[in-house]
Amino acid sequence: MCSLGLFPPPPPRGQVTLYEHNNELVTGNSYESPPPDFRGQWINLPVLNLTKEPLKTPGRLDHGTRTAFIHHREQVWKRCINIWRDMGLFGVLNEIANSEEEVFEWVKTASSWALALCRWASSLHGSLFPHLSLRSEDLIAEFAQVTNWSSCCLRVFAWHPHTNKFAVALLDDSVRVYNANSTIVPFLKHRLQRNVAALAWKPLSASVLAVACQSCILIWTLDPTSLSTRPSSGCAQVLSHPGHTPVTSLAWAPSGGRLLSSSPVDAAILVWDISTETCVPLPWFRGGGVTNLLWSPDGSKVLATTPSAVFRVWEAQLWTCERWPTLSGRCQTGCWSPDGNRLLFTVLGEPLIYSLSFPERCGEGKGRVGGAKSATIVADLSETTIQTPQGEERLGGEAHSMVWDPSGERLAVLMKGKWGGRPLLRPQPSVPIHRVHALAEVLLRPALGFGLQRSFLSLNPFLLGNPRVQDGKPVVLLFRTRNSPVFELLPCGIIQGEPGAQAQLITFHPSFNKGALLSVCWSTGRIAHIPLYFVNVQFPRFSPVLGRTQEPLVGGIGCIHDLPLFTETSPTSAPLPRPPSAWPHSPHSHF
Repeated sequence: MCSLGLFPPPPPRGQVTLYEHNNELVTGNSYESPPPDFRGQWINLPVLNLTKEPLKTPGRLDHGTRTAFIHHREQVWKRCINIWRDMGLFGVLNEIANSEEEVFEWVKTASSWALALCRWASSLHGSLFPHLSLRSEDLIAEFAQVTNWSSCCLRVFAWHPHTNKFAVALLDDSVRVYNANSTIVPFLKHRLQRNVAALAWKPLSASVLAVACQSCILIWTLDPTSLSTRPSSGCAQVLSHPGHTPVTSLAWAPSGGRLLSSSPVDAAILVWDISTETCVPLPWFRGGGVTNLLWSPDGSKVLATTPSAVFRVWEAQLWTCERWPTLSGRCQTGCWSPDGNRLLFTVLGEPLIYSLSFPERCGEGKGRVGGAKSATIVADLSETTIQTPQGEERLGGEAHSMVWDPSGERLAVLMKGKWGGRPLLRPQPSVPIHRVHALAEVLLRPALGFGLQRSFLSLNPFLLGNPRVQDGKPVVLLFRTRNSPVFELLPCGIIQGEPGAQAQLITFHPSFNKGALLSVCWSTGRIAHIPLYFVNVQFPRFSPVLGRTQEPLVGGIGCIHDLPLFTETSPTSAPLPRPPSAWPHSPHSHF
């Protein structure tokens, strides 16, 4: 198992990470003074350093025009129609119950009783799923992949899948599009563009960008040849569905034909047809909503995480799914391997990275996901002591987000917090395992529900309980990975920014042809692009020193077998069994 104790020491204080070469991270005094070998090979990307001062707080903006008109008392049925569009059933019942002499008394009484019943049902539902009582802004901040969504100036970052172009969502809910080959920066703004939680470029398209907003999804169509820096609202297509707010996740199919959206308050995943502005829901009445969607690169599977201690993997042919209960917490983040046959994920409250393989390919007509019988722990991020030039430092925590580069050879993990506190249960070696299981089940089942199974508990008694995680400085960890012939995980180094800067968001360039390109959004407003130069085991890669392509080394990447790493054949990797049966569901087999 890979652990933090195997990582090289972090860079000295005051140094920033510039690039990777020869399996080592190279640092410098600042981003503006790279080494000579680095200067000649750097790609032309815009240098951004966006600050919070010129941005207005979106909560104080008033996008409506209602205050500009004289108030006019409409008839009750017209008011009910308008309120239904904005507030739904609750608003209609409240309007009828508070009407003065416009409706019959028995109608007002019936509306009052119905409103009270709806409120009681809502409170009961909220007790089962506490996140439903949160405000929309708090919901987005809770489940966002950025570490500090509420106050950071850079909220969302998305690379274009085919070109050196990216979109950034800022604190004021505006979206800016930067292109390495153009000085024109389109500034996207719409009256419905509030609380932006996700951005997604459409594959195989040069100019279609999906924006997840508070009450809808905006599909912007940007003309690449236009010289305008402020596209009109007519360039945006509005997609909305009742009860599907706020939208927190978007996922395009790799072919660009379908768009998936999810909301933490809606248990259904929506599959959108952009041309007709219609959607088909994939209902599932457990979990209290869907927080994050992630389509596998081969387009065969979709990861759907929920606010509860369960996540699902859908196959994209007949749209059946397998349910994976985690017991100790919800799935915090996940990422697919480039071939779509492996899923890495983490569980909230645990300093561990799990691996789930899918040896069976989801063929057409099979109607099954084909997941492995067990999930395996591949990395332990528990707190450990690392020697630095300044002395010993404690490093550890849980993964907040993970990204895997398209070549499958670099994995970046944004780790937040320090691992501290005492676990609820930490059995001694002399305690029988079956007694520990029984005690843990008695303590945890009332809090997590009786329907959850002990899938991640059976063979790992020393990970029982949910140790407390303290808030600390976010850290970006870089791993080297290999998918074939067996999965391997090897520490590479720690990414460091400028003094006082904290990493908030990480992502890989989807089509960088010189190795891998890691983009890190820092709390200072800077977006740093860190190239990782290496020799791919399948294709020749670029070398920044020689300035030409190198042939792949015999046996893979250098001396990778001389260093301690995780491998599926190692005896230290304890498997975590999966539930004995899958949970198929096929509401719409015509997709």
